[in-house]
This record gives sequence, structure tokens and C-alpha cells, in this order.
Amino acid sequence: MPNRRTLKLDDYGISNKRYKELCGFCEQYKEWKDELEYKKDTLKSKNITDMPLATSGEDATQVLAIRRSDLEHKCKTIEDTAKQADRVLAPYIIKSVTEEVPCWYLEEIMGMPCCRKDFYAARRYFFFLLDKNKR
Repeated sequence: MPNRRTLKLDDYGISNKRYKELCGFCEQYKEWKDELEYKKDTLKSKNITDMPLATSGEDATQVLAIRRSDLEHKCKTIEDTAKQADRVLAPYIIKSVTEEVPCWYLEEIMGMPCCRKDFYAARRYFFFLLDKNKR
């Protein structure tokens, strides 16, 4: 990822290491969405046999529900923070921070309705808000 633009967030009180942590959080968004979309069939009933079974005491339905709730919260945090940063640019911010899509792609292919300077300002503000919302 040598072509990735590193934002300077010193004005927002975010260190370079914290910025990398927030980027790592955002980059997991697609994995979380895929897991929410496709991992629905993990609920299984127990086989009833004459043999005694050792159980872990966990309920598979409960474990799945907690996991899905956690993933939904994380995805919603990213989506809501993008909307909070800029309602118009929210889809472009999400695409940029979660899939590392370059700005030229957002402008030329997706038709982003602003210049790079405004987009990068909104993106910096997004990371500032995410830093506050994620704590």
C-alpha cells in the first residue's frame, strides 16, 4: 500500500498510530458486512443419542446473536460517523475508508460531487469523529 495517502490529523489530536488503528477498524467493514449477510445458518440443533455428551454450556443461538449484534454495531458506527461528517459525501467516505478506493475513482467513476480538497477535509473530519465515537 505505498500509494496510500496518509492523512495528517495532528490538528485533531490524533496520532499517526491511532490513525492506523482507525484505518484498520474501517478496513474490516467489508468482512463484517459479508459475515452478517452470509453467516446465518450456524444454528444447529443437538443430536439426540443415548450417549452422554460433554457440553460447554454455550448456547449456539446466543453466541451467534451476540456476534451479529456486535458486528451490526461496528458497521453502524462507521456508517453513522460518515453521515455525521457529511451527509452528501457519506457514501464516498465509506467507500474510501473501507475499501481504500482512490480519490480519482470517486471523482471520475462514481461522480463525487466535490473537489479533492473538500473530500479530504470531510475524510479527516470523519476520522476525528470516529476517534470520538469508537471510544
